[in-house]
Formats: sequence, C-alpha cells, structure tokens
Amino acid sequence: MLEPQPMEPPDTLDQALIPGRRRPGEIQGPLPPKITQDNVGAVRAPNDALFPNGEFPLPDRWRLATALCPEQLYRAIQAICRSPLDPYHQSTIKGDRPLDRSKLRWLPIRGDDWFFVASGVSDTVIEPRSFPTPVGTQTTSRPGSLDSFGRSSSLLAAQTFVVGFSLYKGQTTFKPPEIEYRLSIAYNYNYTLVNESRILFVDPAKPPHRNDTFLGVQEAFVDYHIRNVSDRYDFDSIRVGIQPFQADFRGFLFNDQNLGIRLFGNRDNNRFQYNLALFWRLEKDTNTGLNDLGQTPRRDWVAIANLYRQDFPVPGFTSQIIAAHDRDREGREFYYDKNGFPVRPALIGDQRPRDYDITYLGYNGDGHFGRVNLTLSAYAALGQDRNSVFTSRPAKVRAFFLAAEPSYDINWARFRLSFLYASGDSNPYDNKETGYDAILENPIFAGADTSYWIRQSIPFAGGGRAIGINGRNGVLADLRSSKDEGQSNFNNPGTMLIGAGADFDLTTALRVSTNVNRLSFADTAVLQALRNEGSIPRSIGMDYSVSAIWRPHTTQNIVFRASAAMLQAGDGFRDLFTQSNGSGRYFSVLANAILTF
Repeated sequence: MLEPQPMEPPDTLDQALIPGRRRPGEIQGPLPPKITQDNVGAVRAPNDALFPNGEFPLPDRWRLATALCPEQLYRAIQAICRSPLDPYHQSTIKGDRPLDRSKLRWLPIRGDDWFFVASGVSDTVIEPRSFPTPVGTQTTSRPGSLDSFGRSSSLLAAQTFVVGFSLYKGQTTFKPPEIEYRLSIAYNYNYTLVNESRILFVDPAKPPHRNDTFLGVQEAFVDYHIRNVSDRYDFDSIRVGIQPFQADFRGFLFNDQNLGIRLFGNRDNNRFQYNLALFWRLEKDTNTGLNDLGQTPRRDWVAIANLYRQDFPVPGFTSQIIAAHDRDREGREFYYDKNGFPVRPALIGDQRPRDYDITYLGYNGDGHFGRVNLTLSAYAALGQDRNSVFTSRPAKVRAFFLAAEPSYDINWARFRLSFLYASGDSNPYDNKETGYDAILENPIFAGADTSYWIRQSIPFAGGGRAIGINGRNGVLADLRSSKDEGQSNFNNPGTMLIGAGADFDLTTALRVSTNVNRLSFADTAVLQALRNEGSIPRSIGMDYSVSAIWRPHTTQNIVFRASAAMLQAGDGFRDLFTQSNGSGRYFSVLANAILTF
C-alpha cells in the first residue's frame, strides 16, 4: 500500500502570491521627491505622481447632477431626475441651470451663462372687519337713523396673482449679474361689502358692495452691472425702470414699486452699501394699489441717497444714514379716484391744491448688541408747503419722527418692546407745520398688518370729506385722503405708540405672535380746529392682536397666515366717533394664504 506523499512548500513566499499582486508595504519604483518647506506657513503642493488618475470630460457644474439621469427614472435617483416644473429640485426655469442656446436660437443672447427664472404667486385674503362707518350726507341704508355713524361691520375678499420673469447673464455665485431683464405683472380681483351707502362710491344710488378687477405692472426694469472695483466683487450697478425700493429697514419713509433710475453698489468687502435713486411716482389703482400705467405719472418726484455701514458701531449692528427729497408739483390739479372721491387736493381746510418741497434727513439702525436685538429710526422733515390748508399761505415744515423696537431671544421665544413718536401740529394757524408725515409708508413694526390700527383705515367724518385718520397698512395719523394717491399732509395730530409683543416658534413650521399697543395722538389741536371743538382727548385706545404663521413644508412656497385684532377705543377715539349703543370695540380678522412657485 502506497503512503501519500506530503506537498512540498513553495521555495519562497513570492511564489505563493497570485500573479499581479504584491506584498503590503512593498515599494516598486522610485519615490517622488520629498516635500520640503520653503518658507514658514507655506507648503508646496504634492507631486502629481502621488495621485495618478485618468482624465475624462465632465459637463458644467449646473448639469453635472442631471447628466446622471437616464431616460428611464430609477427610484434611487428620483431626487435628482425630476420634472422641470418641480420648484424644489434643479430646474432650468428656476435659474438652476443655464439656458441651452442650441434650443433657443430665436433668443438674441451670446455666451453660455444666461439664466431664466419664472415665478408665480397666489395671494388670497379674506378679511371681516369693523370700523366707524359714517352715514352719507345724502342717504343712508337705514332711513330714520339718527346716528352720524352707521353699522360698522364690513367684509373684504381679494385674490391676487403675480407672475414674474427674469433673464440675466453671469455666474452669480460670487458676483452680481452682468445684466438682468425683469418683468412682473399682477392681477387682482376684490370684493367689498359694507352696510352703508356712499362709502364705496361717491354716487349714493350705487349699492353698498363692489366687485373690481385690475391688471398692474409692478416690475419692468433693466439692471446693468457697470464694473467691479475690487477682487472681492465690490461693484457698481445701475437699474432703470419700474422697480421695488425700500428706503430703510422697516419701511417707515418710502416703500413702493415705482418708475425710477437707481445707482447702487458696495465697497470694502460689502461693509458699505449705497443707493442713489430718483423716482417718478406712478398713479395707483384706487382699489388695489397696483401701478396704473394707463394714466400719466404724477407730478411728484422723489430723490433718495442712503449709505449702509455693517458692523457699526459694534459687530452685528448695521447703521444707515439717509437723505430724501420729495418735490410735489400737483398744486394745479383736481384729481378724483375711480370711485368718484376727490384725493388731490384733500378736502380738508381750504381744500385748495398745493405744492411742497420736503427734505428728510434720517438715521436708521438694525442688528444686535450682544443678545439684545434693536431697530432704530429717526427722521427730520424740513421744507416748505406753499399753501397751508388752514392759512392759505406758505408755511415752513418742521417735523420729526422716532421709533425703536428692542427685543430679546430666550430659546424659541422673542420678546419685543415698541416705541414710536411722530410729532403733531400744535398750532395749525401759524406759519409752521409740525405734523410728521412720510412719503409712502408700509411699516413692519409693532405687529405690522396684524395690528388693527396699522391694518385698517378709519374715515374721519365731521372735519373733512373723503379723508382718513390714518392710512391702510400705515401707522401715522396723518389725515390724508389716500396713502397711494393723495399728497403728504403736515397739518396732522401726530402719533404715539407704546407696545409690547412676543413671537413664539412653537415648531419649525409654526410661529405665533402677540402684540399689545397703546395708541395716542401727539397733539389734538388740528382735530379741534377741524371739528370746531374746544378739546379732544389724546387717547386713541388699546390695540390687541394675535397671529399665527404656518409653513407646512418649512419653506416660503406655502404660507398660511391668520390673525385677529381688536381696538378698545380710548377717550379721544370715542369723542371723534361717538355712536349710540356702540361698544367702543372694533375688530379685524385676517385669513391669508400665499402660494409661491
């Protein structure tokens, strides 16, 4: 019987390796030169031989991800391969990728860095409310009523659609576009119902409800990049056409979309920003506030220069100085809105047309000092009114405005205090007007449009015709005929506001806010003169409001807002708007849905 022979081990370990492999740590070939330090703080880049690789072409950085998408969509890459209409993923019509010129030969563009952005907004508002509603002088919906003020409840429903298009050139990751063309059009439908005649129309025969529509052009401009002035892309640009502009942080002085030319830019690695702008104010549609290009622009020009400095006086706080001039030459005009009410001149005092030149000098600040957030605003209004409505003579304008809103954050809550003072006119019959008024305000302050006083316009009956104590979405008690279509008025009682509020971020998608504001007139001399009363108390009342903002996807694409506000009338408000069997309480409810593509 043969015994099995043992297998002989390999002569060397190398003979046991599979061909093509080597032992760990084995060095094959010469090493690249050792990296040495030439100077302190700098190291030469590694030799290319340490990173051998093949080279192959890649698409540009915009199309790199979508180049992976096959014709058939697989589940593993569905997050990338989506419809071009999906705003949450890469889309050419949202400016995520440059335009393909081979498919757009009809478009007169050159270069491979042109982008197109399309946007759409649906803004729905339902607003039940109440305010002192004067009974018309010719008629009332309730014959036999003895009150000067009728039933106060009313309803507003509005639907606005906004579509916007932007075409621009430039790789905008680190620098502004070289050139941009933008167009934005808004269509509004609104329905209003009140309980008294001659509130919505000057014609008392018309019913106390109104359906209205309007199409307005809100943006139509060209933005041209003039030059870069540093290697950090500090720049100068110019923008010409209908464009939005907000003169300060909170919209106290001028916040509008108007026809203008604007030179703007920055310096010192964006620590300084500046604006030099000239606007020719457009007529507005009466019931929507949209730009009405079917009418000749107003004889009202606004020039603004401002300068921002970041991290001044401390890091985290931005300061701004501003000078603005409003030159109004509508002193020969009699202008009526589309509902038949006169708006220029306002039917107050001598009811004569007037011209004025007003210069605003101001300081604004926004940021934080440590953990305390702070917004500041201060303005002086200086100039001349060529026809004071009380004396029919020229008068100097000397008015001022102060506002501050400090806040403090504790975890998911922010607690706020608000203070505002706009000077009032203490003697309407002298040659000086000291009631402060803005050019066109739209303030984000003390609860903004969730506040009753800021949201609602309250008609002033018994001392003027077709004027309001305040303007819609405005905080000033300025006795203007219209914030959008009327002229500024410096014969007014002024405004005082002291308030407190809090914002609570209950979840990443839900914020609840509360506000309490105490409101007063700064001086009631103008009101006494208009009403022929010996005295009128200053107190307007207490304004209580609560609001909620819900963003179900934690983005701005779907936003729902709801708010409720109540004004508990003070002595001055009751004196002006006495109503038999009235509770002295007025309410405002707002339901708002904003969908954005």
